[in-house]
Amino acid sequence: MALYSISAAGRVERGPFQEIRSGVIIEDDQRLRGLLEATHSIAVLGAKSGENEDAYRVPRAMQRHGYRILPVNPKLGELLGETCAPRLAEVAAPIDLVDVFRARQHIPGHVEEILALDPLPRGVWLQLGIRDDDSARRLAARGIEVVQDRCLLVEHERLLGDAGDG
Repeated sequence: MALYSISAAGRVERGPFQEIRSGVIIEDDQRLRGLLEATHSIAVLGAKSGENEDAYRVPRAMQRHGYRILPVNPKLGELLGETCAPRLAEVAAPIDLVDVFRARQHIPGHVEEILALDPLPRGVWLQLGIRDDDSARRLAARGIEVVQDRCLLVEHERLLGDAGDG
C-alpha cells in the first residue's frame, strides 16, 4: 500500500494510516473506494460544454452514476441541468469532492480557492495528466484527501462499476 501523510513538521510519511479524515495523498484502491463511496456532490472545476471533451463526458457519466454535479466555469451559464458557478466560492451547495480539469500551472491558485471554502471538501481529484505534489501536500495538510493523475470515471467504474448508480 503506497499511502502518504503529512507530519506536523511538514514531512511526507508513508502509511498505512487509519484515520481517513486526516489528509492523505491517496494511491490505494481501498482509500479510493472509500472516497468515492463517501462522495455525493462533485464540483467540477473547469467543466466544459463540448460533448467530446473529457471535462463534459466525465461529469455527465458521474451524474448518471448518481452524483450531483456542480459545474464551475465562468464562461458557462448552465451545464447538465445545474447552474454553472463562475468560481468555487460561488457554488451554492455543499461540496464533497472537487474534480479538477485545469492545467497544472493553475493548480496552486485553485488550492487557495479550495482552502478558502467553508466547510472544506472531503477530497480533491486532479484528473489524468494533472499532478502537483506541492499543492497536494498543502491540501493534505489541511485534512483533505487528494488523488492525482487519475481519471475519476475510470477509477469509479473500475472500483464500483454500477454500484454508483442511484
